[in-house]
Amino acid sequence: MAYQSYQQQQPSYASCVTSLRTSLSYLQSSVATLDAGISDFPRLTSLLKTVRHYELIPQPTLAAAEASLRDEIGPFISLLLDRAEKNIDRQARRIETLKARAELNAGRLSHYTSEGGSSAQQERQRRQQEREREKKLKAARSGRLGGSAALRAKVVAQRKEALKYSVERLEMEVQQKERELRKRLERA
Repeated sequence: MAYQSYQQQQPSYASCVTSLRTSLSYLQSSVATLDAGISDFPRLTSLLKTVRHYELIPQPTLAAAEASLRDEIGPFISLLLDRAEKNIDRQARRIETLKARAELNAGRLSHYTSEGGSSAQQERQRRQQEREREKKLKAARSGRLGGSAALRAKVVAQRKEALKYSVERLEMEVQQKERELRKRLERA
């Protein structure tokens, strides 16, 4: 009986050995597959490694950094703002000056164009003044007046012309100021 049971067990051992060999071959193929899968593991770990790009900091530290930055650049910003305001004011004054000058010139032009009918009379007066000036110069050249007297006469004539021009310019400016005052009063 013992022999019989040995023979009955022999085929079952053979099937166990075959099953074990099959399992071993599956295990070896699994190991080979795992080995092929993890052979690139060091590179994959560096690729999959999480990198911390942004560091979270506490609110008090952030507030202290903001205050430090504000204290550091605050005076520079206020200085730049003051400069900008001064430049803006300067440009505004320049614009006002240019506007006033343009209005003055426009007034001068309108003054000359409004006297279109009397321009012939002004032209006659100007020609007469030129003739008188030429007579004085001829007299000074011909020797009626002495050398220093002729020079003084020439200087006086030039000064007279300059004063006439200045008076005319001042009259125009007064007229311009009156127009500006009227415009301001109309606006108010």
